[in-house]
Amino acid sequence: MKIYLDLCAIQRPLDTPNQIRIILKSEAVLGIIIYCDSGQGELLYGCEQCSFPIRKEHTLAVLAKAKDVITVGTKEQSRATDLITFSIKPLDALHIALAESDNADYFCTCDDKLLRNANHVKNLTVKVVNPVELVQEIEK
Repeated sequence: MKIYLDLCAIQRPLDTPNQIRIILKSEAVLGIIIYCDSGQGELLYGCEQCSFPIRKEHTLAVLAKAKDVITVGTKEQSRATDLITFSIKPLDALHIALAESDNADYFCTCDDKLLRNANHVKNLTVKVVNPVELVQEIEK
């Protein structure tokens, strides 16, 4: 199983746990990382930068576990342009295009707006889910 984590999912465990949904998603992300570490899943990622030192350190530690880092080509840029028409932000669209390009099974994000907008795209080849949904899929 190939899993593409976006930056907000990777960094969810660093967020202030002041809501139950943040706590649940944080634990789910940590479980997904352990799941991939055990060899049951493959962690994928496209390049992204983070400017906050602690978040950057955490992100780089998670990304070091990735089996594959996907690069941007013209195919991915074109697909991202298509996805933008569904009110998906350009960087998010590019990440979904990268996940599709590497045949990811799941694109995992904590961005609720991205999740809603991705649901309007009928021809996605990757399932866009939040971390809790992904854990439920894994546990089936």
